[in-house]
Amino acid sequence: MVADVPLGAFLSGGVDSSSVVALMAEASRAPVKTCSIGFDVASVDETAYAAQVAELFGTDHVARQVSADQFGAIDALVTMFDEPFADASALPTWRVCQVARESVTVALSGDGADEAFAGYRRQVFHAREEQVRGLLPAGFRRSVLGALGNAYPKADWAPRPLRAKATLLALAGTGAEGYARGLSVVPPELRAALYTPELARQLGDYRAEQPLLALMDSAPARSGLDRAQYADLRFWLPGDILTKVDRTSMAVSLEAREPLLDHRLIEFAASLPERMRVRGRQGKWLLKKAMRRYLPDDILYRPKQGFVTPIAEWLRGPLAGETRAIAASAALARTGWFDTAHLARLAEAHRTGRADHSRLLWQLLMLDRSFVRLGLAS
Repeated sequence: MVADVPLGAFLSGGVDSSSVVALMAEASRAPVKTCSIGFDVASVDETAYAAQVAELFGTDHVARQVSADQFGAIDALVTMFDEPFADASALPTWRVCQVARESVTVALSGDGADEAFAGYRRQVFHAREEQVRGLLPAGFRRSVLGALGNAYPKADWAPRPLRAKATLLALAGTGAEGYARGLSVVPPELRAALYTPELARQLGDYRAEQPLLALMDSAPARSGLDRAQYADLRFWLPGDILTKVDRTSMAVSLEAREPLLDHRLIEFAASLPERMRVRGRQGKWLLKKAMRRYLPDDILYRPKQGFVTPIAEWLRGPLAGETRAIAASAALARTGWFDTAHLARLAEAHRTGRADHSRLLWQLLMLDRSFVRLGLAS
């Protein structure tokens, strides 16, 4: 919080940003300036929780909304990243940085706690899957669970407990393979189906998961959860989260600071036994316990939502035209990388609600716009 310029914080209403704001309020004589971004889809909008925290600590709070009609800003995103960056939350991150810059020059963020204290759902699931792997022989998992996973339908529309396909396929592999599958936007079998024979030939035995697998296999770890968190800290955090915040904040001349990535806190978190990070289905156990003196339980223990942009709904509704256009993209077709007929089928399945391919479609959309910016579209 040491700064010669106006300082504030991002506030999503989740555990991490709320914790940062709580401690800032305790250390500050003046009201902390906070800002949040919501969405036009109620199921992913957290602004009510952010407002609750802002009221609790008496912050000077500003909230704005991102909607599908701001889709035109995607070209500006492509320019500021200068590479195909496919995390859809880059759009609201940029918007919240713009809001913050209206009143401050430095903003504190809550990034890093999920990686350090095991706050992601995928980490909690991985810890439980590792227990199952320890009980079942590898041969049985690969032959039986793998076969069941391949046969099980991909039921994006079903309640979460009935979506067993991903879990079965994850259990069929090693812990590292299972975690890589959980982290992937597109699973290996769907990726392979998208490629043309020529691209498959050029790729040979290369797999996009290889760097992550290597990190997990070489991790200085005591458990599968340790390996997952190590990979997140080395791979996911710098490659996605910090890149996103750095590029979008610098684009508006805002300095973003990450107090939860202080090396002393990270070293402490790495020393914790697994039960101090994950208990049952609850991640970040110790952090939440420590923050109960500051934050109410409905902030600390509500289901984790994350900074999720509602692209699935947008690409079926106001942006359905973009969904149809992806498969017909001249730039993507010219690469010779993708089976355009298969892309068209996936796009139509998403548009009609038969499947959720929103993250794949967003990836392709960002790739297409990157080609346009580089002048490769014609």
